[in-house]
Amino acid sequence: MAKTTPLSGFPELLPEQRFVEQQVIDTLRATFELHGFAGIETRAVEPLDQLLRKGDTSKEVYLLRRLHEESAEGHAGLGLHFDLTVPFARYVLENAGRLDFPFRRYQIQKVWRGERPQEGRFREFAQADIDIIGRDVLPFHHDVEVTRVMVDALSRLDFLPGFRLQVNNRKLIQGFYAGLGIAEGDQVDEVMRLVDKLDKLPADKVGDLLVADAGIDRATADRVLALATIRASDASFVDVVRGLGVGHPLLDEGLAELAELVESCAGLVTDRVRVEADLSIARGLDYYTGTVFETRLDGYESLGSICSGGRYDALASDVRSTYPGVGISLGVSRVVVPLLARTGLTADRKVPSAVLVALVDDASRATGDAVATALRARGIPCEVAASAQKFGKQIRNAERRGIPYVWFTRADDDGGQRHQVKDIRSGDQVDADPATWTPPTEDLRPQVVSSSTTSKESTQ
Repeated sequence: MAKTTPLSGFPELLPEQRFVEQQVIDTLRATFELHGFAGIETRAVEPLDQLLRKGDTSKEVYLLRRLHEESAEGHAGLGLHFDLTVPFARYVLENAGRLDFPFRRYQIQKVWRGERPQEGRFREFAQADIDIIGRDVLPFHHDVEVTRVMVDALSRLDFLPGFRLQVNNRKLIQGFYAGLGIAEGDQVDEVMRLVDKLDKLPADKVGDLLVADAGIDRATADRVLALATIRASDASFVDVVRGLGVGHPLLDEGLAELAELVESCAGLVTDRVRVEADLSIARGLDYYTGTVFETRLDGYESLGSICSGGRYDALASDVRSTYPGVGISLGVSRVVVPLLARTGLTADRKVPSAVLVALVDDASRATGDAVATALRARGIPCEVAASAQKFGKQIRNAERRGIPYVWFTRADDDGGQRHQVKDIRSGDQVDADPATWTPPTEDLRPQVVSSSTTSKESTQ
């Protein structure tokens, strides 16, 4: 077989790297369930008209077609989902009669986007979403709840660097623009789209675009940029915004909601976790109506936002009801793959096995299987040696894959069996009973380590 060429944008991990990703997923799932969120999974494909409702995403959608497609369009009218929010909206509409509202769900699943691969951006990647969706109404306290849940989940990933959750409110932005006299509709959307570029372009360049593309005058553009420069880790931003001399009822509502959100999250702030009101955050997608989130990792700002979302009041509706919601999405692959590459983040062993059961000879395999069965019955991951090599080779095989213990069974002088287990890191070898022996808790499962540090970081 000819040598294959890797496909860019489709990351594949080695077992010890996959363990890190799986630990992230397991930690997220456990935290989400701790907060009462139910897990779902949706199909990989959606009708194109549904996928294209979210805004300017047509360039990102992978179409589904058969090799011998005969339709006039050249495809089946289906595309792979590029996020989990659009499928979730469809799922809610189809199952509304069987769901209890407010419905709290988490979803951890692969998505596909046809964009240029680069660090932290892939064509196939895993996302983890949480959303709370109501029927007709959804109180604002759920915006606070979703924020707190995701901060809790990220905080439990001890091997992550510190992070900054940036929050804003579209009501605040739209009310401020309305107070400036910026017309509603397309012009407001265009101004927000351009302001959202401030993390990529200098302010003066964004100001030029506001004049040229959004059609506002220079003085108004300066006031738009003045709002976008406001940052605060507490509710002090309210007085700063008031000082800009703009008034509007929608602005008042947005200021009150954002202040409540920041103050409600103050108790979660640590030396690793910061929650900040950042009035430059607008989110380019047009269905957000209130709270908006973005999250950046310390030292990895070039990745952009690794966790984002917001409030949407009309993403899903039918003839009888509207289903408002609030959600936040974490790019699992977007976080994990760069960390693996930059820090050498990995598992301290290549296999789950904590014990390798050694074989004296091929005839002893049944005895080895019995030992392994007894250990597994008590939740101890183990495997029986692949062949009855010399003990030294079997020990080196365990050492090469990071397995900490090797189990030996020999016949004793009375015709019975003597069991011993060897910690190959320390060299200690002691008598042991397969029905009762248990390794230390930290050895039961692989642990996440970094090549840049010698200390283990617990992932439990």
